Amino acid sequence: MSNPSTHGVPPVSRKVVGLAVAGAVGGFLFGFDSSVVNGAVDAMKDEFHMSEAVTGFSVAVALLGCALGAYLAGKVADRYGRIPAMKIGALLFLVSSVGTGLAFGVWDLIFWRLVGGLGIGLASVIAPAYISEISPRHVRGRLASLQQLAITTGIFAALLSDAVLANSAGSAASMFWLGIEAWRWMFIACALPAAVYGWIAFRLPESPHFLVLNGKEDDARRIFDTLIPNDDTERHIRDIRESIQQDQLSSKKGSLRGKTFGLQAVVWIGIILSVLQQFVGINVIFYYSTTLWKAVGFQEKDSLTISVATSITNILVTLVAIALVDRIGRRPILLAGSIGMAASLGVMALAFSSATGTGSEITLPGAWGPIALVAANVFVVSFGASWGPLVWVLLGEIFPSRIRARALGLAAAAQWIANFAITLSFPVMAAGSLPLTYAMYAAFAAASFFFVMLKVPETNGMSLEQAETLFVPKGAPVAPLPVGSDEPK
Repeated sequence: MSNPSTHGVPPVSRKVVGLAVAGAVGGFLFGFDSSVVNGAVDAMKDEFHMSEAVTGFSVAVALLGCALGAYLAGKVADRYGRIPAMKIGALLFLVSSVGTGLAFGVWDLIFWRLVGGLGIGLASVIAPAYISEISPRHVRGRLASLQQLAITTGIFAALLSDAVLANSAGSAASMFWLGIEAWRWMFIACALPAAVYGWIAFRLPESPHFLVLNGKEDDARRIFDTLIPNDDTERHIRDIRESIQQDQLSSKKGSLRGKTFGLQAVVWIGIILSVLQQFVGINVIFYYSTTLWKAVGFQEKDSLTISVATSITNILVTLVAIALVDRIGRRPILLAGSIGMAASLGVMALAFSSATGTGSEITLPGAWGPIALVAANVFVVSFGASWGPLVWVLLGEIFPSRIRARALGLAAAAQWIANFAITLSFPVMAAGSLPLTYAMYAAFAAASFFFVMLKVPETNGMSLEQAETLFVPKGAPVAPLPVGSDEPK
């Protein structure tokens, strides 16, 4: 870290990093709970004699809960605080993991998946909002990226536990501990991190932004003095206070409403970023990859191993994104990621156009199997190093403080609805035409490039209050920069 006396950049306290890591544990549960179904899909389908459509719905229904949870998270977080919302999320995670693991029928299973989705939705909103609000501006991108790192680590943990449980039992459908099938233990395993998340939520301080918003400036001052002891606490309080005042002038009571199709333009930018992040089809890889690789000739054991390896790749490239986001900025990384995703998805569409057979009997001849496998991992690399972490960074910093939690909740809800649409449609679309399916994802990846190029400015190095002014329409009133604040570089 730079010497503060030389460059004017205060060092980051270990407590700030610790709080950001703790806040990101919700992301771990988000990744774990949403991906654990990967290894259980086929066993669930056989256990409850589900059709392709019902199988797709049982996997995707959690995402409807995610959308509702994300939408409600903003209201809960703005009214009661970021920490109470975390506690509710932890409880939902805990209950759903046990309920899903002990499900006795398809509708029981679907209900508990929906409950778990509510918890994921809460975590998907609260973690980035909380991390952004306790992070100093010069490292906010890296600390906010911890959300995606936690998600990818959760995905890895889920897929690894799936592989260990299935291989130890003989298969996902085989009996394991206490006469309970391995696939059920895959869900029950989520209870442990859920309990850890609940314990952490009881130990975290409230967000200073929320405290100032609710007239508790002395409490916010004490937290800033602890988090950034060598920085200007009064300037931080003043920045937040003036931002809130400006928000009140420009948008009564923090309303999301505006002149652009009923919403403020910045809210639409957040929604479109969220939808594009999902419409490239990333979660097809993490929800259905085991089934997909089995369908093209790999055994269940090898398919699970490939899925674990893919999740490790996802973690490593997320670390790369964290290292670069505050060095070279948001836009260049997003644009490069869009190019990589479009190209790799195009190759996957080409590979599957050579497939023979239908349904579960599909095979890829010659070198096309390895080519598809490589292309899928290039896609994961391109996504994991760009759109995976950086969309969450942008969602945490582009919205005005008074509407941040609610706008982030709406954007996250849109993300989960888009995720639901992709997850639900994939089994049916894949049965119809895998080449067309991947070509569609490639088209959305190309669209993401042009959207960033035309609509997303660079926010690197700015305070939250400065970053939000970039998204104010021309001619609209903008709050002046507080005295003593740094101009964006």
